[in-house]
Amino acid sequence: MLVSAIVAADLLALALACVVALVIRQNLAFLDSAPNLPESVLRSAAVIALAWMFALRFSGATNPRLVSAGPEIYRNVLMGSLGAVGIIGAVLFLTDYPLSRPFFVTLFLAGPLFLLLVRVITRRCVNLARTRGHLRSQVLVVGSTGHVRGIVRTLTREVWLGYDVVGAIAPISDERREEDAGVPILGDESQLLDLVRAESPDIVLFTAGSSASAEEFRRVAWELEGLEVGVIVVPAVSEISGDRIRMRPVAGLPLVHMDLPRSRKALKKGKRLFDIAASALLLLMLSPILAVVALCVHLGDGGGVVFRQQRVGRTGQPFEFLKFRSMVMDAEARRAELEQLARDRGNDVLFKMSDDPRITRVGKFLRRYSLDELPQLWNVLRGDMSLVGPRPALPQEVSGYDGDAHRRLAVRPGITGLWQVSGRSDLSWDDTVRLDLFYVDNWSFMQDLLILVRTARAVLASRGAY
Repeated sequence: MLVSAIVAADLLALALACVVALVIRQNLAFLDSAPNLPESVLRSAAVIALAWMFALRFSGATNPRLVSAGPEIYRNVLMGSLGAVGIIGAVLFLTDYPLSRPFFVTLFLAGPLFLLLVRVITRRCVNLARTRGHLRSQVLVVGSTGHVRGIVRTLTREVWLGYDVVGAIAPISDERREEDAGVPILGDESQLLDLVRAESPDIVLFTAGSSASAEEFRRVAWELEGLEVGVIVVPAVSEISGDRIRMRPVAGLPLVHMDLPRSRKALKKGKRLFDIAASALLLLMLSPILAVVALCVHLGDGGGVVFRQQRVGRTGQPFEFLKFRSMVMDAEARRAELEQLARDRGNDVLFKMSDDPRITRVGKFLRRYSLDELPQLWNVLRGDMSLVGPRPALPQEVSGYDGDAHRRLAVRPGITGLWQVSGRSDLSWDDTVRLDLFYVDNWSFMQDLLILVRTARAVLASRGAY
């Protein structure tokens, strides 16, 4: 059903792209008019639609499994559209069909944009439906309690994936304590088929420790063959982006090739050059706003405009962190008496209060739309920070880090990051660390660009901003 909806939306998008390309071609002043172009387009519409849809189908751009997460479906749309250019161009050339070249070029500029928009809207609709309890799949997890707990925690947190864990099946040798697994343990592996028939899950998910050997797992798969359930196998790795993994079946072995973490790549010159160019351009473009905000802060209570604070940068090096002042002048002196009040947020390392009494009236507005962060563009230009990276930490926060959290310091901190576009101050400390470590280990330039785009939406929504 989802595939049919995507195909119908794609056909509508291509029809719209043809109309847009036709209108643009007919209104280009420097080109002669083409009175027969509408008829030519109508006669070639079937070829264009069939060839383009075939290319999209072949590239995996209509695969419903790729709709919910990851950039792969967007990449497939672009690859499919590139293939469509070749197919349609070859057909038109071999048949010597007269079709306006400006129309052809405009069509293949507008078409992918509309097709990408279809994927964006489809993804948002599917994810929204799943978070509201629709389009969900019942999952039975098989594996040791430790691995089951990790899977349950992830699927419970990422509601938009659409998986509801109904229970677990543990190995006979496992202690099978429900408090360790996080879900009811329905039985052991010897009861697998009976439990699948009784629970009727949509998916059986096998984690590490679910089978004693590969041969045993193959026999289980044989037994599941006639029960019409989906099977998912989760390897014993997590928090890895899709572009770091390649599946390569060799001699019957599903080899998973994984790239090493990318923290060193995040320090390369390309990212730094982008930071310099973008921060310099933004400082120039936003200078009128910077001046207005500075004036409002000063007129608010007559105090200083810029708040300076020591933060910890890459490799633990301290730097002077800049913000527009959003609190009263003695905010740091009053911090100690408020820290205990913030403990109920479940974040024992970061100090954040949604109703912090130290915030000024002007400061509330600045924080809501992150205008207080604008001076950090100077930090980026100086090299203390990056546009995208982990949250810049206070020295007292770093002193409370465990071993894993120290890896956040492997790259420059950022004005924005995964923590910014995923909830900001609403996040717990564990979620903040998890997102920052995911960013450090899976860095890519494309991910930076996507985070910057998502930041604009997060700032306008002002969720978690206080």
